[in-house]
Amino acid sequence: MSNHSSAGTVHASPPKFTDKKYLVTLVFVTSLFMFWGIAITMGDVLNKHFQKVLSLTKTQSAFVQFAIFGAYFIMGIPAGLFMKRFGYKSGVLLGLSLFALGSFLFVPAASTASFPFFGIALFILGCGLATLETVAHPFVASLGDQRTSDQRINFAQAFNALGAILGPAIGGFFLFRDHIEGSTDLTSVRNLYIAIGSVIALIALAFSFVKVPALIDPHAADVDPDAVNVDSEPGKTLFQHRHFVWAVIAQFFNVAAQGGTWAFFINYGHEKMGFSDAVAANYMIGFMALMLAGRFVGTFLMRFIAPHTLLAIFAFSNIVMCLIIAQAWGWPSFIALMMLNFFFSIMFPTIFSLGLKNLGPHTQQGSSFIAMGVAGGAFFPFLMGAVAETNVAHAYYLPIICYSVIFLFGYKFYKAH
Repeated sequence: MSNHSSAGTVHASPPKFTDKKYLVTLVFVTSLFMFWGIAITMGDVLNKHFQKVLSLTKTQSAFVQFAIFGAYFIMGIPAGLFMKRFGYKSGVLLGLSLFALGSFLFVPAASTASFPFFGIALFILGCGLATLETVAHPFVASLGDQRTSDQRINFAQAFNALGAILGPAIGGFFLFRDHIEGSTDLTSVRNLYIAIGSVIALIALAFSFVKVPALIDPHAADVDPDAVNVDSEPGKTLFQHRHFVWAVIAQFFNVAAQGGTWAFFINYGHEKMGFSDAVAANYMIGFMALMLAGRFVGTFLMRFIAPHTLLAIFAFSNIVMCLIIAQAWGWPSFIALMMLNFFFSIMFPTIFSLGLKNLGPHTQQGSSFIAMGVAGGAFFPFLMGAVAETNVAHAYYLPIICYSVIFLFGYKFYKAH
């Protein structure tokens, strides 16, 4: 018998994840998500290591996060302008070059045992990370059909979570494994960042030879009018889109909570659970693995629960977790600390995507401003560090402020009118 489909029916093939011509480029760009994940979480291991080797207080060591995340605030807009002027590939090469340069500057910083010198190196490294993050999201989005751009970004973000797992594993292995109590030797720090700088420099060299096919920006002003990201209010300027403004605010507080929570995780394990620094760093690997698990679970749940609703649920859950952590009840509080990262998992990409919704030609500029919200991670660790000097558990009351803002964004202020 003949088939039963009518002659006039058109079976449109589903859009591809990417095209074969983009595959090599996609592999390179996706790897960037992993490398900046490694670098950021390794900064949290450095925070604790510098407290011991350079005799810093918790408030002073928070400058590690200030240097890295502060670079995002300084570099976000210049990186976006550089990308628009010279293209995605040049933006990636600039980011990798700054990343490698900052890593190599750890050599003279270690030789002089100068924390301010380390701060300069970390800031330059952070400028590289900020450039890569600003460029990589729209770069991945442009590597194929715009209808599957969200899939590619979520795929790449999974490697960012993998990098966040590898960062404390690598940092803990190199910095804590053979550390002698009371030692001020910085050789392990120097050798670790020589290795990192060398790997990043080789990746930059290899990527310089990759021929990137012609790309179409999925958020350009002249895209198909049936696209999902058409400006819903074309008469408005970027900052007249209320949901975008709230997304910038929510992202600031989101990364603020991340910066403080991650920076003092090892301190909490050491002071409240009695772990050695090496054991606490191993638990941090599981801490980051829960973020990866949360992204997979959150992505699945979004098939049944609206993203903004799930964001509000996860934010409220973290308010509860922070209350339990602050009580220092032993294992129940430590498990709550671990779960904090599970519920944190979906926040960055979900706030990002909700904030860019229906911005149309404003999308690329909006992306730069939301990325600048990462600067929240530069300031909040100082506040948590000041409280942690007295009681590291009580420092975890402070992120409740951040998660309350995120809850309000997910519950009420996400709407694009």
